Amino acid sequence: MEERIEKVLWSIALPGFGQILNGKFFKGLLFIILEFLINVQSNLNQMIIYSFQGDIQSAIEQTNYQWLMFYPCLYMFAIWDAYRDAGGGKSPYSFLPFVFSAYFMTVGLIYSSSLKLFGSLLGPLFLSLLSVIPGIGVGLFIKSILGILKTKKQLKS
Repeated sequence: MEERIEKVLWSIALPGFGQILNGKFFKGLLFIILEFLINVQSNLNQMIIYSFQGDIQSAIEQTNYQWLMFYPCLYMFAIWDAYRDAGGGKSPYSFLPFVFSAYFMTVGLIYSSSLKLFGSLLGPLFLSLLSVIPGIGVGLFIKSILGILKTKKQLKS
């Protein structure tokens, strides 16, 4: 379990690091290259800096959304892949929280330049990060429903 957590945390730090720790060097290098490509093309680092400085409007203006839209799926898939390669994800539908987090992060990005929560514009960084929470929740909910349906189907057989 500790090994899986280590791989997930390194993948959160930089997509590809978990794969390298799992001995999947080509895949890890591919994720790192894709991460840098999307990062540079979307102006992600500058957007992060502006967001943490509280300059949300500059973060929005700096962001290349056409490139950044690729990031949530790459990011969540790299985390899932490192976790799975480290021996996790054995239960049925265990990928669903990761998939729905990617979906919700993408939707968060789409609305990040206009959606206000509690009167505040959160921008592309904070709204997409907050979108992970409902994504995990929906993924876990659907996973549990599918698990129940699978169990009922097996009992009928």
